[in-house]
Amino acid sequence: MAHRLLIAAALASGTSTVRAVTRSEDVGRTLCCLEALGARWSADGSAYRVTGTGARSVARTASALPRMDCGESASTLRFLIPVALAVSGGGVFTGRGRLMQRPHAPYRTLFDEKRIFYRQDGDTLTVRGTLKAGRYQLPGDVSSQFFTGLLFALSALDGESVLESLTPLQSAPYVSMTLEALAKAGVHVTPSDGPRFRIRGQPCRAFRAVVEGDWSQAAFWYAANFLGGDVEIRGLNPVSAQGDRAVTDLFRRLKHRGDVEIDVSDCPDLLPPLAVMSAVRHGSTRFVRAQRLRLKESDRLRAMSRLLRALGGRAEEGPDFLRVAGGGLRGGTVDGQRDHRIVMAAAVAACACADPVTILGAEAVRKSYPAFWDDYQCLGGSVHVL
Repeated sequence: MAHRLLIAAALASGTSTVRAVTRSEDVGRTLCCLEALGARWSADGSAYRVTGTGARSVARTASALPRMDCGESASTLRFLIPVALAVSGGGVFTGRGRLMQRPHAPYRTLFDEKRIFYRQDGDTLTVRGTLKAGRYQLPGDVSSQFFTGLLFALSALDGESVLESLTPLQSAPYVSMTLEALAKAGVHVTPSDGPRFRIRGQPCRAFRAVVEGDWSQAAFWYAANFLGGDVEIRGLNPVSAQGDRAVTDLFRRLKHRGDVEIDVSDCPDLLPPLAVMSAVRHGSTRFVRAQRLRLKESDRLRAMSRLLRALGGRAEEGPDFLRVAGGGLRGGTVDGQRDHRIVMAAAVAACACADPVTILGAEAVRKSYPAFWDDYQCLGGSVHVL
């Protein structure tokens, strides 16, 4: 939500205030990219003041396109590709890790249709052209992030646009979060079945907002409680648009004995903590419609299967599923795969292990939850840096 509110503020006229921002590596990348697009910001602790561009279009030559380093943040890259076209006529994007190998075909196909220049050379992607109001269609089964990027961009254009998914939209709650962020800035999008979104171009207004608690991160503390912990989790919105608030219902489902099947298509980020819970329950757990997890910071189906087996558990991966057999964990060494959610899952799994858990690449938590190890120790966990 922090990414979305900061982008809305950067598109607005005037100065907005966004509070309770966690300066993770990913959010830091978004801030730097928004600055490259002409926005200005300052921080006072976790409160950020953002002076927006008013979504003014800036004519640029190819050599003067803004350059944006997205690090390993897929949210930053996918949200800002169309935004850069709308406000700057394009941009040059770079990334690290697996970011530039992750799927971008929906944009490539759409931009070919709209006659917008799109070229990727290794870890550098250049887009250039004029984004115009109109009808936009793309598949919804790759990532909802493409829809978020277009919702921001199309709202900044003159005229009315229609954004339509050609397939059932997966991770739809994340699009609802985008609509909430736009509404904070006075931009109201009309959704309908399809799904289809009707966007009337209108300027964002300066606003004040507070970033709500993150259900995706809280899920790891739910997992700690499942494994016997006693963590009181505060500051979460029980009626949040975040799809990962489903962790409360899934937590209760996993408490019951017997075999369980869980569809994670709308909450893929929950799979790592849920898989850890599943490793110690009575019964088998099968996570289905999970193919997109192979396209994250790591191949998370493979990474979680290996993690659980390395700790003495039993797990089996398939093309689009992960099956976890309950029974317990012992401990061991885990490769964090440079993936923040794999590292946090391994850390929480240690709560159920008699032997220590050694995590390679534990610094990956900086990507989304830089205070994770501090919180882990404050809650009674023991952490030793090798």
